[in-house]
Amino acid sequence: MTDYDPQMLVARAREASKNAYAPYSKFAVGAAVLLTDGSVVTGANFENASYGLTLCAETVALGTVSSMGRLRDVVAIGVIGGRMGHADTAPVSPCGRCRQVINEAAQLGGRDLPVHCGGATGDALTTYRLSELLPAAFGPKDLGLA
Repeated sequence: MTDYDPQMLVARAREASKNAYAPYSKFAVGAAVLLTDGSVVTGANFENASYGLTLCAETVALGTVSSMGRLRDVVAIGVIGGRMGHADTAPVSPCGRCRQVINEAAQLGGRDLPVHCGGATGDALTTYRLSELLPAAFGPKDLGLA
């Protein structure tokens, strides 16, 4: 699957962010993961009072994809974020931990995944290849698994 609308992925991520549980940071993040068959799996951030146990939206979505046995089928990812109750328009990119988690799917699938980043509102869109966000990444290929 190479023919898709990046804005559709960002819109799905934006919809997912409405389910964010972010009472501490008040920063809602949504992610949408496109699979080879055209299906989309979404996730929202899920904070925890201990902070260290917080799950990012990308991790939630990719964990769901993995539980479906489809981690090798990831084609692209859309991510949005912004302060709850604000019209933040600047694109938000994945944090370092999420870049590493995305890399797992990228290496297993043999793809340099496009990551489409948007803001909580607006049409601004920045697209990166994972290799730009996480150059010289360590992953399954280094362990002989990809």
